[in-house]
Amino acid sequence: MTNPNQQSEIIIDPRVHLSEAIGLIYRRGMTTTSGGNLSEKDDNGDIWITPAGVDKGKMTPDDITRVAKDGKITGEHKPSSELPFHQAIYAKRPDLRAVIHAHPEALVAFAIAGMAPDLNAIPQARMICGPVGFAPYELPGSKALGEVIANTLADDWKVSAVILENHGVVVAGRDLDDAFQRFETLELCARALINAHELGGVKVLRDDQLEQFEGLRPGMVEPVEDWVPTSEDFELRYEICSIVKRACRQGLMISSYGTVSMRSGEKGFVMTPNGVSRRKMTEHDLVTVSEGKVISGGRPSRAMNLHQAIYEKFPEIRSIITTQAPSMMGHAVAHQAIDVRTNPESWVFVRDIATIPFGVQLNDEPAVPDCLTPLHPVAIVENDCLIAIGGDLLQTFDRMEVAEFTARSNILAQRLGCAKSMSDQQISNLRKEFLDGE
Repeated sequence: MTNPNQQSEIIIDPRVHLSEAIGLIYRRGMTTTSGGNLSEKDDNGDIWITPAGVDKGKMTPDDITRVAKDGKITGEHKPSSELPFHQAIYAKRPDLRAVIHAHPEALVAFAIAGMAPDLNAIPQARMICGPVGFAPYELPGSKALGEVIANTLADDWKVSAVILENHGVVVAGRDLDDAFQRFETLELCARALINAHELGGVKVLRDDQLEQFEGLRPGMVEPVEDWVPTSEDFELRYEICSIVKRACRQGLMISSYGTVSMRSGEKGFVMTPNGVSRRKMTEHDLVTVSEGKVISGGRPSRAMNLHQAIYEKFPEIRSIITTQAPSMMGHAVAHQAIDVRTNPESWVFVRDIATIPFGVQLNDEPAVPDCLTPLHPVAIVENDCLIAIGGDLLQTFDRMEVAEFTARSNILAQRLGCAKSMSDQQISNLRKEFLDGE
C-alpha cells in the first residue's frame, strides 16, 4: 500500500504563507502591531515582503508586496522600511530563501544585554538553530544595518540567526517554515535561560552529551508489507493531532519539538514523528509502533524507546507527552525541580515533580526513572523536556498544563522575593481529603 507518511509537495502562494506567519507571530506576542517584517524569495529571484504601516494583527495576502529582481514594486503598499537588509541577506546567502525579523521579548532582552543565548543548555535548540551570531548596532532601515547583518551571516554559513544589538533578532531559513521553527525555538531557549537565571543559574551540557543527542536522529522506516491502519489507528491519530495543535496554541509545545503518543491495543502505540512541524502535522505523518517496531512507515520520534518502556512498565498508562515550554524548561536548565507544594490544586493533580539526569531518555533500552509512576505522573529531564503520563490523553495534557502554570507562578513568586510552600500538615490534610485509598 502507499506509505501514508509520504506526501506530495504543496505549493503555497508566498502572500498566503507570509500573512499567515506574521499573524501567528503577532498572536503569540512575539512582535507588535508595527514591529517586525518577513520575506520570502521565490524561484524567479523576486522578494515577497510584509508592507510598511499595516496592522500585523489584520494583515491579509493582499497586503503583501512583491519586489521584483529588477527593483519594480507591485502591491497596494510600500515594502517594509527594512527591505535593504532582506536584500543584502539574499545577495550574500543564496541558500537562504526566507527571513524573519521581529522583537520577541526574551531575545530582545539578550539584544539589550549584548549577548546571544547559550544553546549548549538545550540540545534541541542547538540542533534546530545552529550557531547564533551577534551584530553591532546600526540604525534601523539603514543600508549599514543590512550590511552588518548580511556580513555576520556570510562570515559563517552555519549561522542562520543573528541577535541585533539593542534591537531584536533576524532569523533565516531555506523556506519560511524552516525560518519560523528556528525563530520560535530560539525564543523558547531565550525564555528558558532567563527563567533558569531566576532559579539559580544556567547549567549547560558537556560536548559528549550534546554529541550523544545529535547522533540519535532516527532514519525513515518503510511500512511493513500489507500494513493496513485500523479504525482505532485512525481515531488515535486524529486525537493526537488535535491535542498537539491545542498544545501549540497554548504555548505548551513548539513547532520543532513535542512528542505525543497513545496506547494502541496491548503491545502497540501511535506517536508523533521526528522532523515534522507540530503546527502543520497531519494524521498521515504519525507512526504506529507495535512490539518496538514502526509498522506504518515514517520517521519515529527520538522518544520512541522511552515511550515503549513506560507502556511496558505501566499497563494502566494510555498516553504520554514529552514537551518543552519556557517555565518548565527554565527548571530543566537550572536543574531545579518544580515545587508543586506552592499550590494545593497543583499538588493534587501532579504530585511532586522530580528531575532526571540528562541522557536517561536517550538510551536504546531506557529504564523508566523510579520517580515517574502513575501516582507521580510528571518528571523533568534536565536540559531536555518534561514528561507527563496519564490514563487518557486529556488527563496527560492537563497534567502537562498544570506543571507549566505552576512553574510559571513559582518563577513570578521568586521575583517578588518569596515562594512559600505548604507545610507538611497542609499536605497531609490534602492527602486525606483527596487521595485516600491510594
